[in-house]
Formats: sequence, C-alpha cells, structure tokens
Amino acid sequence: MEVKILEKNDEKIKFIINGINSALAGELRRIMMIEIPSLAIEWVDFRKNNSVLWDEIIANRLGLIPLKYDTKFYNFKKDCKCKGKGCVHCQVTLVLKKRGPCMVYSGDLVPSDKKVKPVYEKIPIVELTKDQELEFEAIAELGLGKDHAKWQSSIVGYRAIPKITIGRSGNSKEYADRCPRGVFTFKNKKLRVKSPLECNNCLECVELSRGSIKVETNETMYLFKIESACGLKSGEIVLKSFKVLSDKLNEFSKDLRKLK
Repeated sequence: MEVKILEKNDEKIKFIINGINSALAGELRRIMMIEIPSLAIEWVDFRKNNSVLWDEIIANRLGLIPLKYDTKFYNFKKDCKCKGKGCVHCQVTLVLKKRGPCMVYSGDLVPSDKKVKPVYEKIPIVELTKDQELEFEAIAELGLGKDHAKWQSSIVGYRAIPKITIGRSGNSKEYADRCPRGVFTFKNKKLRVKSPLECNNCLECVELSRGSIKVETNETMYLFKIESACGLKSGEIVLKSFKVLSDKLNEFSKDLRKLK
C-alpha cells in the first residue's frame, strides 16, 4: 500500500492510496466518518428560554456544534474509571447565560475545561430580542457517528482514479480543447495526459476519438477527500482510521484462529 498526500491543512486533506481494492476503500471511508470518537453535547438542562425557538430545537443545534478537546484526557463513559457515573475524564460541562437583544453564538458557551471549545465561534444558535433570555447547562460526551450524526467525525468522498491511454490515431488538438476538465494537453503536435485526477469519466474524449482514447477504471488506486466535521484535525482522523482498521483485522485474525 502506498499513500501520496496531495493537499493538507487542519480542516481538509486530499490523498491517493495505491494498492487497495474497492471493498477496503469503502471500509476506510466508513471508519473515517462514523467510527472515530468525537465530542458533542448530549444533555441540555434549560433554566430559562423565552426565545422564539423551543428547547428541543436549541438542544439539537447545540449537539451539532463541533468541539475541540484533548484526545488523551477524555474517555468513553463506558470505559471510564467512574463506571459511567460521570467525571472530568468522560464529560465536560458548558454553560451559557445571555439576555437580548443579541445573537447567541457558539463562542458564548463557557466550558468547565479550558481545553474544550467550539471549532468555530460564530455558529449562530438563536437570536434574542429585547428582554428575551437564554440560560442553560449542557454536558458533552464522547461518541461515535454510527450512534448519532452529531458525533460524525468527518465528511469523506473517494473515487477510483481512471487509467487513460491514447492510441496512435488519438493524436488531435481537438480532444484537448473539447475536454471539459482540462485533462489533456497538446504540445509539439502530440496529445498527452496532463491531469488524470481531473477526469470525471464523462467519456467525451472516447466518443470523439471513436475509441482511440481509452478511459478505464483503476481498481487499485483511489483518490480520497476528507473534511473534518469535529474537533480533530484532518490528518488525525486519517491516522486514527488506519488504527481502527488495523485493530479490526487483528481481532478478526484472532477469531479465525479460534475456529481451528
């Protein structure tokens, strides 16, 4: 297996994996989206709310606010030493108290742990008009996207990278000009593949060249695009995904050995 990173920042990462099949690519996507722990608000205790939005709507919006947290400090409740009773290692409290007129943003949440904070401070929660008040105490916990969408760690897209070959009779500038994605270049009276990653399999070049240009699916090379939807960096999500996949394979191997 070979991995080549094309673009990377804290929020997004784009890379190519060579040496896997479609089943493994699909499993990686699934793990990245719903099997990487993230922190989200689970419980909300409202003290005051006379805004135009019901408690349930505000609670739903709060749950979808991505939170940054210390991955080494927090545990799942079921794995915590407190045995699920709730402590500083498995939950964090966030409080808010605002009076209108104003817009209430995610940045107005005050956490009990300074290392926990919203990824974006300007996510609108509700607008308060004169004399309207909003006061609550919320509890955030670790969870997985497969249990609820508010814990979804990332948005992932992937596709097989096409294999493009140009035949002897496929040497025409028209094919480069007609390609809507700029895949080809025509230099020194010769057609060449410039950007195979831009190809979206529209097959217009195949039709124009009457088969002289072939676009085939490469079943072992895939392009991944990942955008973080939680407090983790994009690179962290990828590394944790490979760790989860490795643990699954090891567990499966142990189960197979028991059958012998």
